[in-house]
Amino acid sequence: MCDMDGVLVHEGQLVPGADLFVNALRASGASFLVLTNNSIYTPRDLAARLSNLGLAVAPESLWTSGVATAQFLRRQRPEGTAFVVGEAGLTTALHDIGYVLTDQHPDYVVLGETRTYSFEAITRAIRLVDAGARFIATNPDPTGPSTEGALPATGSVAALIQRATGVAPYFVGKPNPLMMREGLNQLGAHSESTAMVGDRMDTDIVAGMEAGLETILVLSGVTAEHQIERFPYRPSRIVRSVADLVPELEARTAHTSSS
Repeated sequence: MCDMDGVLVHEGQLVPGADLFVNALRASGASFLVLTNNSIYTPRDLAARLSNLGLAVAPESLWTSGVATAQFLRRQRPEGTAFVVGEAGLTTALHDIGYVLTDQHPDYVVLGETRTYSFEAITRAIRLVDAGARFIATNPDPTGPSTEGALPATGSVAALIQRATGVAPYFVGKPNPLMMREGLNQLGAHSESTAMVGDRMDTDIVAGMEAGLETILVLSGVTAEHQIERFPYRPSRIVRSVADLVPELEARTAHTSSS
């Protein structure tokens, strides 16, 4: 399993060697899943965006916090109702599980990522949570990347709603190990034979560690090498980028072919 932003792509550009990494993964026969806390896009949208950058990743190999949130709600309260602050990646996932989206007495307020947070929508969310709606957020990331710099993200807006209502959200996405376990279920894999590749110590690595996976930190994204010692836990391995993992995967492919 691997993260997307900072691992395969960075600020809208392909991380050098990411295409070789994905090709080597596929050639090795290893099953893989790309996990992202970004809930703006559907897996099909993300697959198209990655394809435009030269990465061939099928929609079924993409696991977003929007999809993970929908699957969580499907188990918790089947065919429920929700008021959503977010984009198509989240609303489509909720529609797919049979949820009705409404601002009239919803079971849940579900907060996701959007580049156009509306003051009116946030105000409505606050009032609905005050009225008793359960508060769910796709992920706790306080900021997101852009070519112009950091943007406020789900975690920051969730903090605003929490401060206004006194109600803390339940975050489904990383670092919640729930998202990792759901990913393992999607792959039909076991934690002892799975690795998590990520660029953030505070989401990817801690989530992988708590789910019992080998963890590989890449230095091509958010976490710089000098920051690693600030954390009370360490990744299993540290590499410059996923390009450094290509020879290992190629060796595995050669061994499999020879046997």
